[in-house]
Amino acid sequence: METEKVRDYLKRADLYTYMGRIDKIVGTTVEATGPECRIGDVCTIEVAGSSREMAAEVVGFRENKVLLMPYEDIEGIGYGSAVHNTGSKLLIPVADSLIGRTVDALGQPIDGGPPVEQPAFYPITGVSSNPMDRPRIDTAIQMGVKAIDGLLTIGKGQRMGIFAGSGVGKSTLMGMIAKNVKADVNVIALVGERSREVVEFINRDLGEEGLKRSVLVVATSNQSAMMRAKCTMTATTIAEYFRDQGKDVLLMMDSLTRFAMAQREIGLSIGEPPVARGYTPSIYSELPRLLERSGNFEQGSITGIYTVLVEGDDANEPISDTVRGIIDGHIMLSRKVATSNRYPAIDILSSISRLMNEIVLPEHKEAAGRLRKMLSVYESNLDLVSIGAYKKGTNPELDEALERIRQIYNFLQQKTDESFTLEETVLQMIKLMQ
Repeated sequence: METEKVRDYLKRADLYTYMGRIDKIVGTTVEATGPECRIGDVCTIEVAGSSREMAAEVVGFRENKVLLMPYEDIEGIGYGSAVHNTGSKLLIPVADSLIGRTVDALGQPIDGGPPVEQPAFYPITGVSSNPMDRPRIDTAIQMGVKAIDGLLTIGKGQRMGIFAGSGVGKSTLMGMIAKNVKADVNVIALVGERSREVVEFINRDLGEEGLKRSVLVVATSNQSAMMRAKCTMTATTIAEYFRDQGKDVLLMMDSLTRFAMAQREIGLSIGEPPVARGYTPSIYSELPRLLERSGNFEQGSITGIYTVLVEGDDANEPISDTVRGIIDGHIMLSRKVATSNRYPAIDILSSISRLMNEIVLPEHKEAAGRLRKMLSVYESNLDLVSIGAYKKGTNPELDEALERIRQIYNFLQQKTDESFTLEETVLQMIKLMQ
């Protein structure tokens, strides 16, 4: 009887190990004959002369060949190297002990600390949610920056973009928000940064207080396109874990532009056609997939702050234009404001929070509207005033704006070590506009 059971088992059992071989390597793309696999599967490649195996992901197929992109440098693999399919997608280790830690794009600690203890494992691509299950955003979240809390108020679960050219103060503003925000956990993704900028951001911009309640996910510019692309997804996955614990999470990403560039590298290497600015079509489906993972949920919230590097200060370049159409508002940083030594260098009149009117009190809304109007009147007549062509009394609205403009600019300016509660900011603005 037992013998028959064993025979039946052996008939059903798959006793073979399936593997493929590398047939071709072009750039960072590996072509292999077999093994049987699907898009997103993680495979291992044997490294010649070593017991080490290199992880790679299936990104496409071409003429019965499997296209793989390794997560690391391809040195050590070559023609004929064995390829094994693990049969699983990429899973990210998540745990409460990640708070205060710095990890790489695969969720592994790189700060010299101990491994993550007793982690759960979440799929890096997330789990799609029913839009009907998402509660309405009706509560403001304190960012601790007066210009944002007063005039661009953000709600819990809202997604905002910070758009700026290089060197205008994106990282500094991110550090201010991370230190002052009223959230349970910060998850910060640094994508494609210079290696020296990572430590600088932690020590100078984030500080010890900010790090105590933050998780940093880092992929530097010298790492593979796969690691840079996965960095954003890993950070979002970690944010989803803390959301599932009932926490209000602030997810910050610097920057979506470098994520798009990494996706462009991957897309071009597997044969996608280039379209606007060389970006491939898949980028325009990957961006909403990534951004829609933030939001307000029954069990918690993920408030997303995404920076976008505006190439050539052109706010209508493809990535900026696409992201603006997906998110719930944008904060434009202006080089003109920065050169006037006013920081944070936010161009209030070009920025908007689409949910502000739904989450603030009527007196807050009225004061913000008056301040915006005064700023608009002043800036539209600035040339006239500068050359002395304006005669006082001609325009009562401009007269009032001229009287208050210094106070308005003082209100909008803030030192990096200053912090204000949402209530303090609103009271200051209402008093200023009386």
